Amino acid sequence: MALKFDYSMNSFIKSQIKYNYKKNQSNNILRKGSYGLKSLSFGRLTKSQLYFLKDVVIKSSRKITNSKKSIKIWTKIILNFNLTKLSSEARMGKGKGSIYTQASFVKPGAIIFEFELFSYAQAQYVFLKVSKCCNLKLALIKR
Repeated sequence: MALKFDYSMNSFIKSQIKYNYKKNQSNNILRKGSYGLKSLSFGRLTKSQLYFLKDVVIKSSRKITNSKKSIKIWTKIILNFNLTKLSSEARMGKGKGSIYTQASFVKPGAIIFEFELFSYAQAQYVFLKVSKCCNLKLALIKR
């Protein structure tokens, strides 16, 4: 919260700080990898969910590729919201609460992961593993 000085009333006014969360590039186009996982529905991904999905991608890709071959994975989601929560015993009017995790709201068409050095069959296998674990509807796209 920021404090602004009101010259007509000679007092300070509480106001919200407006943050610009927009990036220069759109998140709907493959930029680096040859395959990607695209969201088809609205949803919210928390920090723990995103790290879990990244682990699933890494583990399933290690299972299908040789250990000598290095794979490249890019996470395209930025965690830009802090989620707060009050304790269950707190009375009303006791403030906003402490931050318990970070999250990102995902829109349809947003790319969550990009990866490279896969064949199409291997990318489909990774997609099936991730889509079972994710609460969003996903699609596999290729360049």
